[in-house]
Amino acid sequence: MIQGYEILIRGLVQGVGFRPFICRLAAKYGLSGEVDNRTDGVSVIVQGDPSDIDRFSNDILTYAPPASRIKSIDVFPSIVGEYDRFTVTESRVVNDQITEISPDIAVCDQCLEDMSSDPARIDYPFINCTNCGPRFTIINGLPYDRPVTTMSGFRMCPKCSAEYNDINDRRFHAQPIACNSCGPSCEFTDGKVIIKELREILDKTSSIIDGGGSLALKGVGGYHLACDALNNDAVARLRQGKNRDMKPFAVMFRDLAALKEYCHTDSSEEKELLSWIRPVVLLISKRSLAPQVSNGLVTTGALLPFMPFHYLLFRHLKTPVIVLTSGNISEEPVIKDDSEARDKLLKSADALVSYNRDISNRADDSVVMVTKPGIIIIRRSRGYVPRPVDLAFDAEGILALGAEQKNTFSIGRKNQAIMGQYTGDLKNAGVCDFYRESIENFSSLFRFTPRYIAHDLHPDYYSTLYASFLREKYGIPSVAVQHHHAHIASCLAERCLDEKVIGVSLDGTGYGTDGNMWGGEFMIADTGSFERYCHFDYVPMPGGDRVVDEPWRMAFSYLYKYFGDSFDYYSLEVFRRTEKHKLDLVSEMLGKNINAPLSSGAGRLFDAVSALTGLCHEASFDSEAPMRLESAINHNSDVCYPFRIADTVVFADMFLAILDDLKKVDVSEISARFHNTIAQVIVEVAERIRSSRGIGKVVLSGGVFQNRYI
Repeated sequence: MIQGYEILIRGLVQGVGFRPFICRLAAKYGLSGEVDNRTDGVSVIVQGDPSDIDRFSNDILTYAPPASRIKSIDVFPSIVGEYDRFTVTESRVVNDQITEISPDIAVCDQCLEDMSSDPARIDYPFINCTNCGPRFTIINGLPYDRPVTTMSGFRMCPKCSAEYNDINDRRFHAQPIACNSCGPSCEFTDGKVIIKELREILDKTSSIIDGGGSLALKGVGGYHLACDALNNDAVARLRQGKNRDMKPFAVMFRDLAALKEYCHTDSSEEKELLSWIRPVVLLISKRSLAPQVSNGLVTTGALLPFMPFHYLLFRHLKTPVIVLTSGNISEEPVIKDDSEARDKLLKSADALVSYNRDISNRADDSVVMVTKPGIIIIRRSRGYVPRPVDLAFDAEGILALGAEQKNTFSIGRKNQAIMGQYTGDLKNAGVCDFYRESIENFSSLFRFTPRYIAHDLHPDYYSTLYASFLREKYGIPSVAVQHHHAHIASCLAERCLDEKVIGVSLDGTGYGTDGNMWGGEFMIADTGSFERYCHFDYVPMPGGDRVVDEPWRMAFSYLYKYFGDSFDYYSLEVFRRTEKHKLDLVSEMLGKNINAPLSSGAGRLFDAVSALTGLCHEASFDSEAPMRLESAINHNSDVCYPFRIADTVVFADMFLAILDDLKKVDVSEISARFHNTIAQVIVEVAERIRSSRGIGKVVLSGGVFQNRYI
């Protein structure tokens, strides 16, 4: 036994080429020893000249693989066995400790080059290396090794095996390593014929898309549906077959040059588009795609190819851009199973392209928006999940179940919150099944046992009901968390803050402690408690949740609240467009306080103004009214409408001014003035709190802050 050193590296260090990197670095300095994956990180035992070991340790931080994220490096002397070389050894399980799991990584440039030069991988649609390829979506357990992935059934050929074991090869210990001889393969079917030869598959699929048809395509974390984004008839048919409302589709461009012909970009947006995450990035449109893609909005959700198959497909396509949307029937989770895809997607798509490697964990495409302060993640899934959020406190054992809309759950492991992938709205049986399945998968994968349950305050949410089930099953306590306090607390946790702040939480809805619907909230809050300082005026929602689909109802309700039944409603176009019996029914609901729960929701205020301006009378998808209002903004206006701040924020004067402007001012100017007003309200209320309470930090959260202008 001789003197050596043990180095434990924690963070995102598995599935990102870390062990091969360590081996090459050890060779550089002539060091001997071993490296292995453990459930708590990567362990390195090294012996050699102390000065070389010191430089070796420093280089780990400096030259770590691009997709890795080192949280800590602990180096301590250790008496070790005598080594004559440096090797990768068998992975080990260390109690209940866990390490981070790599998200899926877009195919790298070197692998794309190999598709044209490596004889075994010419046009291979699943090419990967230690720096790229599927990770989270194929993993079944830890430590991250091939036997616990969905690649376990593919035996390496001699060439792949040699590369896998060659320390100097880029595919050294690349767990999904494969080639044309031994790896997964594609299959095409139109329900009648089956094709397995790749070139014929590419010819068929490109012919279908360029000819105005649609295609179901198996992606990394689930199926997609695709068609020519320049062919409006094709997009309309895809929308109808998917049973999709008028919500905009995401589109994939051949390359950045093609994208820049249709979208405005800056350097920060291009960085995100080209990152290994490859999210959908919301961009300002420059040139029109098929009208049915964005349906009149001024933004385009764009992404670039991230799978080798995408690059191969674009080589054959004439069109430079395709719709690439989640492969599901509207409101259901993205489909990952081949048999389900054939049963459901082939009913509307002209053909389906699959491959014979299973998807273990679903992951929809992530969606981001780049703003001056930074990146806003709108949908967190492929490329981000399961990367944790570091916390300033011990969250071990906390299972946070999320709300109902756009649900995401989270589990606590020590000082980390590990967030699940985007789930969807918990109003559909399939989504609820996916929700439970994902919680069970994460619990198994991360060796998690719940000790506490956090759920939304709303008593009727599915997540609240599931909390009751788990509470009984495990015999553990649960706590109901007010929705908007959770918004503020999440920001505090993400920023590792634990102090009183001015919390501004603006969204559509959330159950309040008084039994009303909240959503325009100004709080004094820390992670453990909150005081509701002020809020938007309470306004009835005639018909309850019907107001979400029919924004004109909120327009009527605001006017009724401030001006009563003496107001001439038929003087406005929004109400002349509405059937009289519906107006009479809404008026009666408000007059008699029947089925008209109160809401302070900022989203309902946006709905009302969008309807009044004629931008959205009835919504065909979630948040359509606010999105159309934002799209209409005149960016050269700094005018605000009047408002009053008392115990609540009162918008009566604003509505009077809007009614006057409707006679003489363009809608784009009204939209700008309204948005400026909301921003001014935030500033003035925050200043009042700072003045009265001496609090200087402001935290903004909630769906309204996905509005690029605000």
